[in-house]
Amino acid sequence: MEQRRNRRLANVKTRSETGLDHVMFNLNLNTPFGKKQLKEIRPFYPGEEELLRAELDRIDTMIAFVKQNQVLSDKIQEVFMEVKDPTLTVQRSGSVTLSTVELYEVKSLLLQMRQLRKLTMEHEIGDYKASHCISECRQNKPSAENEIVFQRDENEPAVDTVPEKYFLEDTEDLLDELDPRGDRMNTFYIYDEFSPLLSQYRAKKREYELMIRKEQKQAREELRKKYGVQLTPKFDIVVARSHPDFEKIQNLEELEVVDQDYMSVTLQLKPTEKIYGYVGETEKINSEIEMEEERVREHLSRKISEKADVILRNCEKMGALDLALARAIYSIKHDLIKPEIVDEHVVEFEEGRNLQVEDIIKSKGKEYCPVSLSLKDGVTLITGANMGGKTVSLKLAGQIPILAQYGFFVPAKSARIGLSNYMQILIGDSQSVERGLSSFGSEMEELKEILDHGQERSLILIDEIASGTNPTEGTALTKSLVDYLIEKPYISLITTHFESVTEREGVVNMQVRGLADCNFTLLNSEIQRANRRDRINIISKYMDYRLCRVDNEAQVPKDALNIAAMLGIDKAIIDGAKKYIR
Repeated sequence: MEQRRNRRLANVKTRSETGLDHVMFNLNLNTPFGKKQLKEIRPFYPGEEELLRAELDRIDTMIAFVKQNQVLSDKIQEVFMEVKDPTLTVQRSGSVTLSTVELYEVKSLLLQMRQLRKLTMEHEIGDYKASHCISECRQNKPSAENEIVFQRDENEPAVDTVPEKYFLEDTEDLLDELDPRGDRMNTFYIYDEFSPLLSQYRAKKREYELMIRKEQKQAREELRKKYGVQLTPKFDIVVARSHPDFEKIQNLEELEVVDQDYMSVTLQLKPTEKIYGYVGETEKINSEIEMEEERVREHLSRKISEKADVILRNCEKMGALDLALARAIYSIKHDLIKPEIVDEHVVEFEEGRNLQVEDIIKSKGKEYCPVSLSLKDGVTLITGANMGGKTVSLKLAGQIPILAQYGFFVPAKSARIGLSNYMQILIGDSQSVERGLSSFGSEMEELKEILDHGQERSLILIDEIASGTNPTEGTALTKSLVDYLIEKPYISLITTHFESVTEREGVVNMQVRGLADCNFTLLNSEIQRANRRDRINIISKYMDYRLCRVDNEAQVPKDALNIAAMLGIDKAIIDGAKKYIR
Protein backbone atom coordinates (compact mmCIF):
# COMPACT_ATOMS: atom_id res chain seq x y z
CA MET A 1 0.00 0.00 0.00
CA GLU A 2 2.80 2.40 0.88
CA GLN A 3 4.46 1.70 -2.47
CA ARG A 4 1.20 2.63 -4.24
CA ARG A 5 1.01 5.87 -2.25
CA ASN A 6 4.47 6.93 -3.43
CA ARG A 7 3.75 6.29 -7.12
CA ARG A 8 2.24 8.82 -9.51
CA LEU A 9 -0.16 7.70 -12.20
CA ALA A 10 -1.00 11.13 -13.58
CA ASN A 11 0.06 14.73 -13.06
CA VAL A 12 -2.23 17.58 -12.04
CA LYS A 13 -2.92 18.60 -15.64
CA THR A 14 -3.91 15.08 -16.66
CA ARG A 15 -6.27 14.74 -13.70
CA SER A 16 -7.89 18.02 -14.68
CA GLU A 17 -8.04 17.50 -18.45
CA THR A 18 -9.47 13.99 -18.19
CA GLY A 19 -12.21 15.20 -15.85
CA LEU A 20 -11.16 13.26 -12.74
CA ASP A 21 -11.01 16.49 -10.74
CA HIS A 22 -14.45 17.45 -12.07
CA VAL A 23 -15.94 14.23 -10.73
CA MET A 24 -14.19 14.54 -7.37
CA PHE A 25 -15.28 18.16 -6.99
CA ASN A 26 -18.91 17.21 -7.58
CA LEU A 27 -19.03 14.39 -5.05
CA ASN A 28 -21.39 15.26 -2.21
CA LEU A 29 -19.22 14.58 0.84
CA ASN A 30 -20.55 15.54 4.28
CA THR A 31 -17.87 14.66 6.82
CA PRO A 32 -14.35 16.01 7.33
CA PHE A 33 -13.18 12.38 7.33
CA GLY A 34 -14.69 11.69 3.91
CA LYS A 35 -13.19 14.88 2.47
CA LYS A 36 -9.80 13.92 3.88
CA GLN A 37 -10.00 10.44 2.34
CA LEU A 38 -10.97 11.91 -1.03
CA LYS A 39 -7.96 14.22 -0.87
CA GLU A 40 -5.70 11.24 -0.11
CA ILE A 41 -7.27 8.87 -2.63
CA ARG A 42 -4.78 6.85 -4.67
CA PRO A 43 -5.18 4.80 -7.84
CA PHE A 44 -4.86 1.04 -8.20
CA TYR A 45 -1.95 -0.22 -10.28
CA PRO A 46 -1.24 -3.32 -12.37
CA GLY A 47 -1.06 -6.30 -9.99
CA GLU A 48 -3.84 -4.81 -7.83
CA GLU A 49 -6.71 -5.87 -10.07
CA GLU A 50 -8.35 -8.01 -7.39
CA LEU A 51 -8.22 -5.17 -4.88
CA LEU A 52 -9.84 -2.84 -7.40
CA ARG A 53 -12.53 -5.38 -8.27
CA ALA A 54 -13.34 -5.71 -4.57
CA GLU A 55 -13.57 -1.91 -4.24
CA LEU A 56 -15.88 -1.69 -7.26
CA ASP A 57 -18.01 -4.52 -5.83
CA ARG A 58 -18.42 -2.53 -2.61
CA ILE A 59 -19.59 0.48 -4.59
CA ASP A 60 -21.98 -1.79 -6.50
CA THR A 61 -23.42 -3.01 -3.21
CA MET A 62 -23.64 0.57 -1.97
CA ILE A 63 -25.56 1.59 -5.11
CA ALA A 64 -28.05 -1.21 -4.48
CA PHE A 65 -28.35 -0.12 -0.84
CA VAL A 66 -29.06 3.51 -1.80
CA LYS A 67 -31.64 2.50 -4.41
CA GLN A 68 -33.48 0.22 -1.98
CA ASN A 69 -33.10 2.28 1.20
CA GLN A 70 -33.30 5.90 0.16
CA VAL A 71 -34.69 7.19 3.46
CA LEU A 72 -32.09 5.29 5.47
CA SER A 73 -29.39 6.64 3.18
CA ASP A 74 -30.69 10.18 3.66
CA LYS A 75 -30.69 9.75 7.44
CA ILE A 76 -27.08 8.55 7.41
CA GLN A 77 -26.12 11.66 5.46
CA GLU A 78 -28.03 13.84 7.93
CA VAL A 79 -25.91 12.40 10.73
CA PHE A 80 -22.79 13.02 8.64
CA MET A 81 -23.73 16.69 8.21
CA GLU A 82 -23.45 17.19 11.98
CA VAL A 83 -20.04 15.57 12.30
CA LYS A 84 -17.05 17.71 13.28
CA ASP A 85 -13.43 16.56 13.42
CA PRO A 86 -12.12 16.21 16.99
CA THR A 87 -9.36 13.74 16.08
CA LEU A 88 -6.62 16.09 17.32
CA THR A 89 -8.48 16.37 20.63
CA VAL A 90 -8.68 12.58 20.86
CA GLN A 91 -4.98 12.26 20.10
CA ARG A 92 -4.12 14.90 22.75
CA SER A 93 -6.18 13.18 25.42
CA GLY A 94 -3.27 10.95 26.41
CA SER A 95 -0.92 13.83 27.20
CA VAL A 96 -3.13 16.73 28.42
CA THR A 97 -6.29 17.26 30.44
CA LEU A 98 -9.05 18.16 28.04
CA SER A 99 -11.21 21.23 28.56
CA THR A 100 -14.97 21.11 28.98
CA VAL A 101 -15.40 22.25 25.37
CA GLU A 102 -13.09 19.49 24.12
CA LEU A 103 -14.94 16.89 26.16
CA TYR A 104 -18.17 18.13 24.60
CA GLU A 105 -16.65 17.68 21.12
CA VAL A 106 -15.80 14.07 21.88
CA LYS A 107 -19.20 13.37 23.43
CA SER A 108 -20.94 14.87 20.40
CA LEU A 109 -18.90 12.63 18.08
CA LEU A 110 -19.72 9.56 20.17
CA LEU A 111 -23.43 10.40 19.99
CA GLN A 112 -23.18 10.59 16.21
CA MET A 113 -21.35 7.26 16.14
CA ARG A 114 -24.10 5.79 18.30
CA GLN A 115 -26.78 7.07 15.92
CA LEU A 116 -24.84 5.76 12.93
CA ARG A 117 -24.58 2.30 14.52
CA LYS A 118 -28.33 2.28 15.04
CA LEU A 119 -28.93 3.27 11.43
CA THR A 120 -26.49 0.84 9.83
CA MET A 121 -26.68 -2.15 12.18
CA GLU A 122 -30.23 -1.92 13.56
CA HIS A 123 -31.91 0.04 10.73
CA GLU A 124 -33.56 2.35 13.24
CA ILE A 125 -34.89 5.73 12.13
CA GLY A 126 -36.44 7.54 15.10
CA ASP A 127 -39.29 5.46 16.48
CA TYR A 128 -39.61 3.42 13.28
CA LYS A 129 -37.66 0.66 11.72
CA ALA A 130 -36.14 1.77 8.44
CA SER A 131 -38.24 -0.56 6.28
CA HIS A 132 -41.51 0.83 7.69
CA CYS A 133 -40.35 4.42 7.40
CA ILE A 134 -39.22 3.94 3.81
CA SER A 135 -42.49 2.42 2.64
CA GLU A 136 -44.45 5.10 4.49
CA CYS A 137 -42.44 7.94 2.94
CA ARG A 138 -42.69 6.53 -0.58
CA GLN A 139 -46.48 6.28 -0.24
CA ASN A 140 -46.99 9.78 1.10
CA LYS A 141 -44.23 11.80 -0.52
CA PRO A 142 -45.07 13.42 -3.87
CA SER A 143 -42.30 13.16 -6.45
CA ALA A 144 -40.65 16.44 -7.42
CA GLU A 145 -40.04 17.12 -11.07
CA ASN A 146 -36.25 17.30 -10.72
CA GLU A 147 -35.92 14.70 -7.99
CA ILE A 148 -33.65 11.74 -8.64
CA VAL A 149 -35.68 8.57 -8.24
CA PHE A 150 -33.59 5.60 -7.09
CA GLN A 151 -35.28 2.51 -8.47
CA ARG A 152 -34.17 -1.02 -7.74
CA ASP A 153 -33.35 -3.18 -10.74
CA GLU A 154 -35.27 -6.45 -10.90
CA ASN A 155 -32.06 -8.49 -11.07
CA GLU A 156 -30.50 -6.70 -8.11
CA PRO A 157 -30.20 -8.69 -4.86
CA ALA A 158 -31.91 -7.22 -1.80
CA VAL A 159 -29.52 -5.07 0.24
CA ASP A 160 -30.86 -4.06 3.65
CA THR A 161 -27.81 -2.28 4.99
CA VAL A 162 -24.35 -1.02 4.15
CA PRO A 163 -21.46 -3.52 3.93
CA GLU A 164 -20.06 -4.68 7.28
CA LYS A 165 -16.78 -3.02 6.33
CA TYR A 166 -18.40 0.28 7.39
CA PHE A 167 -19.90 -0.91 10.70
CA LEU A 168 -18.57 1.13 13.64
CA GLU A 169 -17.12 -0.38 16.78
CA ASP A 170 -19.09 -0.01 20.01
CA THR A 171 -18.19 3.07 22.11
CA GLU A 172 -21.18 2.96 24.46
CA ASP A 173 -19.01 2.40 27.56
CA LEU A 174 -17.07 5.59 26.88
CA LEU A 175 -20.31 7.45 26.20
CA ASP A 176 -21.54 6.24 29.61
CA GLU A 177 -18.45 7.81 31.16
CA LEU A 178 -19.14 11.16 29.46
CA ASP A 179 -22.88 10.98 30.03
CA PRO A 180 -23.45 9.56 33.58
CA ARG A 181 -27.10 10.70 33.55
CA GLY A 182 -27.75 8.60 30.46
CA ASP A 183 -29.94 11.25 28.82
CA ARG A 184 -27.82 11.14 25.61
CA MET A 185 -28.35 14.86 25.00
CA ASN A 186 -25.88 16.68 22.72
CA THR A 187 -24.63 18.88 25.56
CA PHE A 188 -21.88 18.61 28.13
CA TYR A 189 -21.42 19.79 31.71
CA ILE A 190 -19.48 18.43 34.66
CA TYR A 191 -22.60 16.99 36.34
CA ASP A 192 -22.83 16.18 40.04
CA GLU A 193 -23.15 12.55 38.94
CA PHE A 194 -19.51 12.52 37.88
CA SER A 195 -18.33 12.60 41.51
CA PRO A 196 -20.03 12.14 44.93
CA LEU A 197 -17.48 14.55 46.39
CA LEU A 198 -18.28 17.12 43.72
CA SER A 199 -21.96 16.75 44.56
CA GLN A 200 -21.23 17.41 48.24
CA TYR A 201 -19.13 20.49 47.49
CA ARG A 202 -21.78 21.99 45.22
CA ALA A 203 -24.50 21.27 47.78
CA LYS A 204 -22.44 23.08 50.43
CA LYS A 205 -21.85 25.97 48.06
CA ARG A 206 -25.59 26.26 47.46
CA GLU A 207 -26.11 26.42 51.23
CA TYR A 208 -23.68 29.32 51.59
CA GLU A 209 -25.26 31.09 48.61
CA LEU A 210 -28.69 30.74 50.23
CA MET A 211 -27.36 32.12 53.51
CA ILE A 212 -25.78 35.06 51.67
CA ARG A 213 -29.06 35.70 49.90
CA LYS A 214 -31.00 35.47 53.14
CA GLU A 215 -28.64 37.91 54.88
CA GLN A 216 -28.89 40.34 51.94
CA LYS A 217 -32.69 40.23 52.00
CA GLN A 218 -32.72 40.86 55.72
CA ALA A 219 -30.36 43.85 55.37
CA ARG A 220 -32.50 45.22 52.52
CA GLU A 221 -35.63 44.99 54.61
CA GLU A 222 -33.98 46.76 57.58
CA LEU A 223 -32.81 49.53 55.24
CA ARG A 224 -36.35 49.98 53.95
CA LYS A 225 -37.86 50.15 57.42
CA LYS A 226 -35.18 52.41 58.87
CA TYR A 227 -34.67 54.90 56.02
CA GLY A 228 -37.48 54.23 53.52
CA VAL A 229 -34.91 53.23 50.87
CA GLN A 230 -36.13 50.47 48.50
CA LEU A 231 -33.36 48.44 46.87
CA THR A 232 -33.88 46.43 43.65
CA PRO A 233 -33.78 42.58 43.63
CA LYS A 234 -30.08 42.98 42.80
CA PHE A 235 -29.66 44.90 46.07
CA ASP A 236 -28.77 48.22 44.46
CA ILE A 237 -30.38 51.58 43.81
CA VAL A 238 -29.90 54.39 41.28
CA VAL A 239 -30.35 57.84 42.80
CA ALA A 240 -30.63 60.98 40.65
CA ARG A 241 -28.45 63.85 41.80
CA SER A 242 -31.57 66.03 41.70
CA HIS A 243 -33.33 63.79 44.23
CA PRO A 244 -34.16 65.74 47.44
CA ASP A 245 -32.67 62.95 49.62
CA PHE A 246 -29.63 62.43 47.41
CA GLU A 247 -27.07 63.41 50.03
CA LYS A 248 -28.78 61.41 52.73
CA ILE A 249 -28.96 58.22 50.70
CA GLN A 250 -25.42 58.62 49.36
CA ASN A 251 -24.00 58.87 52.88
CA LEU A 252 -25.74 55.80 54.33
CA GLU A 253 -23.08 53.52 55.81
CA GLU A 254 -25.02 50.41 54.69
CA LEU A 255 -24.49 51.38 51.04
CA GLU A 256 -21.44 51.84 48.82
CA VAL A 257 -21.01 53.61 45.48
CA VAL A 258 -20.41 51.23 42.54
CA ASP A 259 -21.03 53.61 39.59
CA GLN A 260 -21.83 57.27 38.89
CA ASP A 261 -22.18 59.92 36.21
CA TYR A 262 -23.16 63.58 36.02
CA MET A 263 -26.87 62.73 36.42
CA SER A 264 -27.01 59.88 38.94
CA VAL A 265 -25.18 57.56 41.32
CA THR A 266 -25.58 53.79 41.63
CA LEU A 267 -25.24 52.42 45.16
CA GLN A 268 -25.09 48.80 46.28
CA LEU A 269 -25.70 47.05 49.58
CA LYS A 270 -22.45 46.82 51.53
CA PRO A 271 -21.64 43.25 52.64
CA THR A 272 -22.00 42.62 56.37
CA GLU A 273 -19.49 40.70 58.44
CA LYS A 274 -21.66 37.60 58.12
CA ILE A 275 -21.79 37.94 54.37
CA TYR A 276 -18.02 38.40 54.24
CA GLY A 277 -17.68 35.17 56.19
CA TYR A 278 -20.04 33.27 53.91
CA VAL A 279 -18.27 34.63 50.81
CA GLY A 280 -14.95 33.47 52.20
CA GLU A 281 -16.31 29.98 52.76
CA THR A 282 -17.82 29.99 49.27
CA GLU A 283 -14.46 30.86 47.75
CA LYS A 284 -12.86 27.95 49.60
CA ILE A 285 -15.58 25.65 48.31
CA ASN A 286 -15.07 27.01 44.78
CA SER A 287 -11.41 26.03 44.96
CA GLU A 288 -12.39 22.52 46.05
CA ILE A 289 -14.95 22.34 43.23
CA GLU A 290 -12.37 23.46 40.63
CA MET A 291 -9.91 20.85 41.88
CA GLU A 292 -12.55 18.12 41.75
CA GLU A 293 -13.73 19.19 38.28
CA GLU A 294 -10.08 19.07 37.17
CA ARG A 295 -9.83 15.55 38.58
CA VAL A 296 -13.02 14.56 36.71
CA ARG A 297 -11.67 16.02 33.43
CA GLU A 298 -8.37 14.17 33.99
CA HIS A 299 -10.31 10.94 34.50
CA LEU A 300 -12.44 11.47 31.38
CA SER A 301 -9.35 12.39 29.35
CA ARG A 302 -7.70 9.10 30.37
CA LYS A 303 -10.84 7.18 29.41
CA ILE A 304 -10.89 8.86 26.01
CA SER A 305 -7.19 8.09 25.56
CA GLU A 306 -7.85 4.41 26.33
CA LYS A 307 -10.46 4.38 23.55
CA ALA A 308 -8.53 6.63 21.16
CA ASP A 309 -7.67 3.82 18.73
CA VAL A 310 -11.30 2.72 18.53
CA ILE A 311 -12.51 6.30 18.01
CA LEU A 312 -9.96 6.97 15.27
CA ARG A 313 -10.80 3.69 13.53
CA ASN A 314 -14.46 4.67 13.63
CA CYS A 315 -13.58 8.06 12.15
CA GLU A 316 -11.81 6.26 9.29
CA LYS A 317 -14.88 4.07 8.74
CA MET A 318 -17.18 7.09 8.79
CA GLY A 319 -15.01 8.74 6.16
CA ALA A 320 -14.97 5.56 4.07
CA LEU A 321 -18.76 5.24 4.30
CA ASP A 322 -19.23 8.92 3.44
CA LEU A 323 -17.01 8.51 0.36
CA ALA A 324 -18.69 5.25 -0.68
CA LEU A 325 -22.15 6.81 -0.38
CA ALA A 326 -21.02 9.84 -2.38
CA ARG A 327 -19.60 7.58 -5.11
CA ALA A 328 -22.79 5.52 -5.19
CA ILE A 329 -25.12 8.52 -5.38
CA TYR A 330 -22.96 10.16 -8.07
CA SER A 331 -23.01 6.88 -10.05
CA ILE A 332 -26.79 6.68 -9.86
CA LYS A 333 -27.28 10.34 -10.74
CA HIS A 334 -25.01 10.13 -13.81
CA ASP A 335 -25.96 6.60 -14.92
CA LEU A 336 -22.44 5.19 -14.45
CA ILE A 337 -21.58 1.49 -14.79
CA LYS A 338 -19.09 -0.85 -13.15
CA PRO A 339 -16.13 -1.35 -15.51
CA GLU A 340 -14.75 -4.80 -16.15
CA ILE A 341 -11.17 -4.87 -14.88
CA VAL A 342 -9.03 -7.17 -17.03
CA ASP A 343 -5.41 -8.29 -16.83
CA GLU A 344 -4.39 -7.26 -20.36
CA HIS A 345 -3.59 -3.62 -21.08
CA VAL A 346 -6.65 -2.34 -22.96
CA VAL A 347 -9.07 0.58 -22.91
CA GLU A 348 -12.39 -0.41 -24.43
CA PHE A 349 -15.76 1.23 -23.94
CA GLU A 350 -19.09 1.40 -25.71
CA GLU A 351 -21.11 4.63 -25.81
CA GLY A 352 -18.80 6.52 -23.50
CA ARG A 353 -19.72 10.00 -22.30
CA ASN A 354 -17.40 12.79 -21.18
CA LEU A 355 -19.04 13.78 -17.88
CA GLN A 356 -17.71 17.32 -17.84
CA VAL A 357 -18.87 18.03 -21.40
CA GLU A 358 -22.15 16.21 -20.84
CA ASP A 359 -22.98 18.45 -17.86
CA ILE A 360 -22.41 21.54 -20.02
CA ILE A 361 -24.44 20.18 -22.94
CA LYS A 362 -27.35 19.12 -20.72
CA SER A 363 -27.39 22.55 -19.05
CA LYS A 364 -28.07 23.97 -22.53
CA GLY A 365 -30.88 21.51 -23.14
CA LYS A 366 -28.96 19.49 -25.74
CA GLU A 367 -28.23 15.78 -26.09
CA TYR A 368 -24.77 14.26 -25.77
CA CYS A 369 -23.48 12.06 -28.62
CA PRO A 370 -21.77 8.99 -27.07
CA VAL A 371 -18.50 7.64 -28.46
CA SER A 372 -17.18 4.07 -28.62
CA LEU A 373 -13.49 3.26 -28.71
CA SER A 374 -11.20 0.25 -28.47
CA LEU A 375 -7.51 0.77 -27.65
CA LYS A 376 -4.64 -1.64 -27.08
CA ASP A 377 -0.85 -1.37 -27.07
CA GLY A 378 0.22 0.51 -30.19
CA VAL A 379 -0.73 3.80 -31.82
CA THR A 380 -4.24 4.91 -32.71
CA LEU A 381 -4.84 8.12 -34.67
CA ILE A 382 -8.01 10.19 -34.68
CA THR A 383 -8.54 12.48 -37.65
CA GLY A 384 -11.32 14.90 -38.47
CA ALA A 385 -12.03 18.59 -38.91
CA ASN A 386 -12.22 21.18 -36.18
CA MET A 387 -15.54 21.13 -34.30
CA GLY A 388 -15.58 17.37 -34.88
CA GLY A 389 -15.03 16.43 -31.24
CA LYS A 390 -11.55 14.89 -31.55
CA THR A 391 -10.29 16.54 -28.38
CA VAL A 392 -13.39 15.54 -26.41
CA SER A 393 -12.94 11.93 -27.55
CA LEU A 394 -9.27 12.10 -26.57
CA LYS A 395 -10.18 13.31 -23.09
CA LEU A 396 -12.84 10.61 -22.83
CA ALA A 397 -10.21 7.99 -23.65
CA GLY A 398 -8.40 9.21 -20.54
CA GLN A 399 -11.45 9.86 -18.35
CA ILE A 400 -12.91 6.36 -18.38
CA PRO A 401 -9.68 4.48 -17.49
CA ILE A 402 -8.54 7.02 -14.91
CA LEU A 403 -11.93 6.95 -13.18
CA ALA A 404 -11.83 3.15 -13.16
CA GLN A 405 -8.28 3.11 -11.83
CA TYR A 406 -9.27 5.42 -8.97
CA GLY A 407 -12.13 3.12 -8.02
CA PHE A 408 -15.04 4.94 -9.66
CA PHE A 409 -17.81 3.69 -11.88
CA VAL A 410 -17.53 5.02 -15.44
CA PRO A 411 -19.81 6.86 -17.91
CA ALA A 412 -20.42 4.24 -20.59
CA LYS A 413 -22.76 1.47 -21.64
CA SER A 414 -19.93 -1.03 -21.06
CA ALA A 415 -16.19 -0.82 -20.43
CA ARG A 416 -13.14 -3.14 -20.27
CA ILE A 417 -10.13 -1.57 -18.60
CA GLY A 418 -6.61 -2.89 -18.10
CA LEU A 419 -4.67 -0.93 -15.48
CA SER A 420 -1.86 1.42 -16.49
CA ASN A 421 1.35 2.24 -14.67
CA TYR A 422 1.47 5.73 -16.15
CA MET A 423 -1.16 7.95 -17.75
CA GLN A 424 -0.52 11.39 -19.26
CA ILE A 425 -2.27 13.79 -21.62
CA LEU A 426 -0.72 16.51 -23.78
CA ILE A 427 -3.37 18.90 -24.89
CA GLY A 428 -4.12 22.50 -25.77
CA ASP A 429 -2.07 25.67 -26.02
CA SER A 430 0.25 25.41 -23.04
CA GLN A 431 2.15 28.61 -23.69
CA SER A 432 4.14 29.71 -20.71
CA VAL A 433 4.24 33.48 -20.38
CA GLU A 434 6.39 33.40 -17.25
CA ARG A 435 9.17 31.39 -18.91
CA GLY A 436 8.87 33.18 -22.23
CA LEU A 437 8.22 30.00 -24.20
CA SER A 438 6.20 29.84 -27.37
CA SER A 439 3.31 27.42 -27.45
CA PHE A 440 5.43 25.03 -29.56
CA GLY A 441 8.41 25.25 -27.23
CA SER A 442 6.27 24.63 -24.18
CA GLU A 443 4.58 21.74 -25.96
CA MET A 444 7.93 20.11 -26.70
CA GLU A 445 9.05 20.50 -23.13
CA GLU A 446 5.87 18.83 -21.92
CA LEU A 447 6.26 16.04 -24.48
CA LYS A 448 9.81 15.38 -23.28
CA GLU A 449 8.57 15.13 -19.70
CA ILE A 450 5.93 12.57 -20.73
CA LEU A 451 8.28 10.44 -22.82
CA ASP A 452 11.06 10.52 -20.20
CA HIS A 453 8.74 8.99 -17.61
CA GLY A 454 6.96 6.55 -19.91
CA GLN A 455 7.10 2.91 -18.84
CA GLU A 456 5.47 -0.43 -19.61
CA ARG A 457 1.65 -0.22 -19.64
CA SER A 458 1.53 3.55 -20.17
CA LEU A 459 -1.47 5.39 -21.59
CA ILE A 460 -0.31 8.37 -23.66
CA LEU A 461 -2.86 10.85 -25.06
CA ILE A 462 -1.65 13.59 -27.41
CA ASP A 463 -3.78 16.25 -29.05
CA GLU A 464 -2.60 17.65 -32.40
CA ILE A 465 1.12 17.73 -31.64
CA ALA A 466 3.16 20.35 -33.51
CA SER A 467 0.08 22.14 -34.85
CA GLY A 468 1.71 25.41 -33.86
CA THR A 469 4.64 25.10 -36.27
CA ASN A 470 4.89 24.97 -40.06
CA PRO A 471 3.01 22.01 -41.65
CA THR A 472 6.09 20.41 -43.20
CA GLU A 473 8.00 20.15 -39.96
CA GLY A 474 4.81 19.46 -38.00
CA THR A 475 3.99 16.48 -40.24
CA ALA A 476 7.55 15.16 -40.03
CA LEU A 477 7.64 15.47 -36.25
CA THR A 478 4.25 13.78 -35.84
CA LYS A 479 5.27 10.90 -38.14
CA SER A 480 8.49 10.41 -36.22
CA LEU A 481 6.64 10.47 -32.91
CA VAL A 482 4.29 7.77 -34.21
CA ASP A 483 7.33 5.71 -35.26
CA TYR A 484 8.77 6.08 -31.76
CA LEU A 485 5.58 5.26 -29.87
CA ILE A 486 4.59 2.27 -31.97
CA GLU A 487 7.69 0.45 -30.68
CA LYS A 488 6.81 1.11 -27.04
CA PRO A 489 4.58 -1.02 -24.77
CA TYR A 490 2.16 1.88 -24.55
CA ILE A 491 -1.41 2.59 -25.53
CA SER A 492 -0.96 5.79 -27.54
CA LEU A 493 -3.85 7.85 -28.88
CA ILE A 494 -3.05 10.89 -31.05
CA THR A 495 -5.36 13.37 -32.76
CA THR A 496 -3.98 15.06 -35.86
CA HIS A 497 -4.78 17.21 -38.87
CA PHE A 498 -1.81 15.89 -40.82
CA GLU A 499 -3.29 13.55 -43.42
CA SER A 500 -0.11 11.71 -44.41
CA VAL A 501 0.51 10.57 -40.83
CA THR A 502 -2.34 8.07 -41.21
CA GLU A 503 -0.47 6.22 -43.94
CA ARG A 504 1.94 4.63 -41.47
CA GLU A 505 1.64 0.83 -41.43
CA GLY A 506 0.63 -0.67 -38.09
CA VAL A 507 -1.32 2.39 -37.01
CA VAL A 508 -5.03 2.15 -36.24
CA ASN A 509 -6.90 4.98 -37.92
CA MET A 510 -10.13 6.40 -36.53
CA GLN A 511 -12.16 9.22 -38.00
CA VAL A 512 -14.84 11.45 -36.58
CA ARG A 513 -17.91 10.95 -38.75
CA GLY A 514 -18.51 14.69 -38.63
CA LEU A 515 -20.82 15.88 -41.39
CA ALA A 516 -20.35 12.83 -43.60
CA ASP A 517 -24.00 11.71 -43.27
CA CYS A 518 -25.42 15.19 -42.87
CA ASN A 519 -28.49 16.45 -44.75
CA PHE A 520 -26.79 19.56 -46.13
CA THR A 521 -30.00 20.86 -47.68
CA LEU A 522 -31.73 20.94 -44.33
CA LEU A 523 -28.60 22.26 -42.58
CA ASN A 524 -28.14 25.10 -45.08
CA SER A 525 -31.78 26.10 -44.77
CA GLU A 526 -31.38 26.43 -41.00
CA ILE A 527 -28.12 28.32 -41.40
CA GLN A 528 -29.72 30.82 -43.78
CA ARG A 529 -32.52 31.61 -41.30
CA ALA A 530 -30.25 31.88 -38.25
CA ASN A 531 -28.34 34.85 -36.92
CA ARG A 532 -24.55 34.78 -36.70
CA ARG A 533 -24.43 33.75 -33.05
CA ASP A 534 -26.58 30.67 -33.61
CA ARG A 535 -24.85 29.32 -36.73
CA ILE A 536 -22.09 27.43 -34.92
CA ASN A 537 -24.61 25.82 -32.55
CA ILE A 538 -26.69 24.71 -35.54
CA ILE A 539 -23.66 23.11 -37.19
CA SER A 540 -22.81 21.37 -33.90
CA LYS A 541 -26.34 19.94 -33.81
CA TYR A 542 -25.79 18.21 -37.17
CA MET A 543 -22.28 17.03 -36.32
CA ASP A 544 -21.87 13.28 -35.68
CA TYR A 545 -19.14 12.91 -33.04
CA ARG A 546 -18.93 9.12 -33.24
CA LEU A 547 -15.67 7.48 -34.29
CA CYS A 548 -15.33 4.94 -37.07
CA ARG A 549 -12.34 2.86 -38.06
CA VAL A 550 -10.92 3.44 -41.55
CA ASP A 551 -8.11 1.94 -43.62
CA ASN A 552 -4.80 3.70 -44.12
CA GLU A 553 -5.76 5.00 -47.53
CA ALA A 554 -8.97 6.72 -46.50
CA GLN A 555 -9.01 10.46 -46.90
CA VAL A 556 -9.31 12.78 -43.97
CA PRO A 557 -12.81 14.36 -44.09
CA LYS A 558 -12.88 17.88 -45.52
CA ASP A 559 -15.50 19.19 -43.08
CA ALA A 560 -13.43 22.31 -42.49
CA LEU A 561 -14.20 23.61 -45.99
CA ASN A 562 -17.89 22.79 -45.62
CA ILE A 563 -18.05 24.59 -42.28
CA ALA A 564 -16.17 27.61 -43.65
CA ALA A 565 -18.60 27.82 -46.58
CA MET A 566 -21.68 27.58 -44.37
CA LEU A 567 -20.33 30.33 -42.16
CA GLY A 568 -20.14 32.68 -45.12
CA ILE A 569 -16.56 32.48 -46.40
CA ASP A 570 -16.42 33.64 -50.02
CA LYS A 571 -17.01 30.82 -52.54
CA ALA A 572 -13.91 31.82 -54.49
CA ILE A 573 -11.76 31.16 -51.42
CA ILE A 574 -13.42 27.77 -50.83
CA ASP A 575 -12.99 26.72 -54.48
CA GLY A 576 -9.40 27.93 -54.42
CA ALA A 577 -8.69 25.84 -51.33
CA LYS A 578 -10.06 22.71 -53.00
CA LYS A 579 -7.38 23.04 -55.73
CA TYR A 580 -4.65 22.58 -53.14
CA ILE A 581 -6.21 19.45 -51.68
CA ARG A 582 -4.72 16.36 -53.31
